[in-house]
Amino acid sequence: MQNATNKTLLVVLGPTGVGKTEISLQLAEHFACPIVSSDSRQFYRELKIGTAAPTEQELSRATHYFIGSHSIHDTYNAGQYEADVMELLPKLFKTNDVVMLVGGSMMYIDAVCNGIDDIPNVDEATRAFWLNEYEQKGLEFVQNELKRLDPVHFAEVDILNPKRILHALEICSIIGKPYSEVRTGIRKERPFNILKLGLNRPRPELYERINARVQLMIADGLIAEAQQFFEFKHLNTLNTVGYKELFEYMQGKWPLDFAVNMIQQNSRRYAKRQLTWFNRDKEIHWFHPANEEQIFEFIKSQMAQNELNN
Repeated sequence: MQNATNKTLLVVLGPTGVGKTEISLQLAEHFACPIVSSDSRQFYRELKIGTAAPTEQELSRATHYFIGSHSIHDTYNAGQYEADVMELLPKLFKTNDVVMLVGGSMMYIDAVCNGIDDIPNVDEATRAFWLNEYEQKGLEFVQNELKRLDPVHFAEVDILNPKRILHALEICSIIGKPYSEVRTGIRKERPFNILKLGLNRPRPELYERINARVQLMIADGLIAEAQQFFEFKHLNTLNTVGYKELFEYMQGKWPLDFAVNMIQQNSRRYAKRQLTWFNRDKEIHWFHPANEEQIFEFIKSQMAQNELNN
């Protein structure tokens, strides 16, 4: 998306485990620009190992926003994130021609680049009701409820993701009509250029990296980290890959080896879903993370083109 401005939001996105952190840090150092995280799991300050949050050394290489900015006890969604980032960006653009948006959380990236519809906030009673329905009656029950209340959204949502299903059911309850009816899909204009850089690897290579990263997380203390938050396992923020599988182990339902294998499998599935989502966006320019010179040259050429257009 081009605007009559020399301000550019450089979006670095890609599936989990692909190697976004190192490339984004190199770019941030080159352009002397800040990084705004769009990894919705890294918002939570308590979750470091299981979310592959940047280390202190990595954080010291560039100014970061939305890393450890919230607690697992906070309610936070893509709509609130859009509002917060759109309030932050004008401040950052006062002193930077380039700001980076880095991560893989699809809805959060779309919220900043395209805007998100004005969805009402969910009250605690409604959230508790649907969470209880899910916990007592299972995934298939809430899937069927969404299919009954909003068949249009049911056909396009990730039906294996209980967070997405429960959110849609919450909105249906609040507004008294299908969630899909309040989702306009109308793109909002942004007062800056948006350049989207996608990182990907051949599937076997990506999956091997994901499997190895899970093993490294276990070695780094993921089990102890999950144990620390076991009492909060009912929270939506902890119903996520890496923690939910270990909670099954801690409750004696799964052997540890099986839980670790499931973390790897669910991480690979998540990467596949991310790529399916991203591949619908024809504005993304794709590169292998190892092609650093090609990436830098491409960005420079795009920046030069923007200057000529302005």
